[in-house]
Parts: sequence; structure tokens; C-alpha cells
Amino acid sequence: MSDKQRFVFDTNTIVSAFLFENSAPGRALLVALGRGEVLLSAPISAELTTVLRREKFNRYISQQKRDRLLKAMIQSSVLIDITSSIDACRDPKDNTVLELAVSGAAHCIISGDEDLLTLNPFREIPILKPVTFLEWLNTQS
Repeated sequence: MSDKQRFVFDTNTIVSAFLFENSAPGRALLVALGRGEVLLSAPISAELTTVLRREKFNRYISQQKRDRLLKAMIQSSVLIDITSSIDACRDPKDNTVLELAVSGAAHCIISGDEDLLTLNPFREIPILKPVTFLEWLNTQS
């Protein structure tokens, strides 16, 4: 396993980062990719692919650009096989984020989802909003 810090982003945070590069999610994803490893799993990659195909995002960026961003994201991330089944979140769909974080030995989960944030920390893994994540990273140096 790598010595780099390992980060998990929920799908909505990644989508926000793609649509609004200069937003807190956009800055958080960029910094995470530069400072450590962003983890993905097959279920989260599939969800991300489905969500990014929604027509409602066309007004922000083209489908072609979203496809390029997704491809780059998958290529620059570490794909993790899920080894833990978790049923801890009040929104069962968010358990995939927890499973990825635990299976991939993540140092932090980045999310704006209250269903995940309410669990902070989860098995000693901080769950932080993007702005808080950027502040947290400064304390890790």
C-alpha cells in the first residue's frame, strides 16, 4: 500500500467539482489529486457515470467535457475492491462511500451529504465538507 494519503469523495462532491472548478469541491478534488490518492470503487464509478449523463448538467458543461473529466478521474484514481459490507448510514446508497473508505484504508471522506457528515468520524476516518477538508489538510503537513 502507498504511503500517500488516501481520500474518498462522494459522487455529489465529484460532480460539483466537475461542474464548478473554482468551487470548494473543485479545489478540494484538485488538491487531493495533487497531494495523495483519490480512491474509487466500481459501484461509485458506475454511479458517477450515470449521474454525469444527466441532461440537466448540459447547461454547465457539455457531455463531451464531462466524459473527458470522468475518464481522467478514473485514470488518476486508485480502484479499490470492496472488502467490507457496511450498513451504517441512514441513506443506504451512501454505504458504498463508507465501504470504499474502509476497504481502501482512506485517511478522509469528503462530502457535503448530511447523511454521511452525521457519522463523522466513521471508524476513525474523518468525514469532512470540502472547505473543512482543505483546512484539515493544512494541519496534516
